Amino acid sequence: MHLSTHNWMRAEPLAVTLKRIKKYGYESIEISGEPAQYDIKETRALLKEYGIRCWGAVTLTLGERNLAARDEGQRARSVDYVKSVITMVSELEGEIVTLVPATVGKVVPDGTEEEEWTWVVDATKECFAHARKKGVRIAVEPLNRFETYFFNRAAQALALADAVSPECGVCLDAFHLNIEEDDMYEAIRLAGKRLFDFHIADNNRFAAGLGMLDWPKIIGTLREIGYDGAVTNEFVAPVDRTPAAKYPDMVERNPVDIPPEQLKFIQDHGSSLLTEKFYDDQMRITAETILPLIKVTNGKA
Repeated sequence: MHLSTHNWMRAEPLAVTLKRIKKYGYESIEISGEPAQYDIKETRALLKEYGIRCWGAVTLTLGERNLAARDEGQRARSVDYVKSVITMVSELEGEIVTLVPATVGKVVPDGTEEEEWTWVVDATKECFAHARKKGVRIAVEPLNRFETYFFNRAAQALALADAVSPECGVCLDAFHLNIEEDDMYEAIRLAGKRLFDFHIADNNRFAAGLGMLDWPKIIGTLREIGYDGAVTNEFVAPVDRTPAAKYPDMVERNPVDIPPEQLKFIQDHGSSLLTEKFYDDQMRITAETILPLIKVTNGKA
């Protein structure tokens, strides 16, 4: 296992992110799923400069992106988007694309259960075929019920993976597991060898270590099933707009340029643009919580 992080949670130059995570002991990054933002040659050079590898990317399934859409053209455009993320990861020598099938924040279905299942299976199969050509693995990810109606539990994600291919996997996220599963550790065990990626945030969605989740037990369960991939930081700090705010200086009041899609994605998660200091602290706290557990798991302590 190794420590990784997403970078969609704050708009900043990639070089700034890479310098930050290298300092705290991260080994890889899951690039924000917006291929238009990244020049491949420049990005590869930056990754090499900072000694950070691309683990993969997560699809930012928002707006009109939806593999469960009734409109055939919308589904086709969504497949093309996922394929572009897969191609980007392949060109950055990454391994994984975490696929969220339905639009994040959409809670009203477009069709019957049978219709949507057929649409999503067919679309995911097309994405999977492209990923196989590009040497990239697909891991479908369940989100909690407040972010998607489509599926929320490990067993449901495995059902989609099974319908696509025995070589299709799943990605689980500790924050979502804590909300949706009867037993999050059994959910990890259920995924077993089909677990290709694992995302982390605490029960309050702050950095691991700032909530109530049992991180030694979580990492220990990953070790138990033989998981040897990334443990990827994905905190989404909820913004407190009241006088009770614990972190009054967490919101960036003078943001740098940020694509409107990324800003909407962040805001739809109940967060906002974060100050550099607050963001840096979250990255550091995650590393301080998780790295010693990974080292024990890897037999280094």
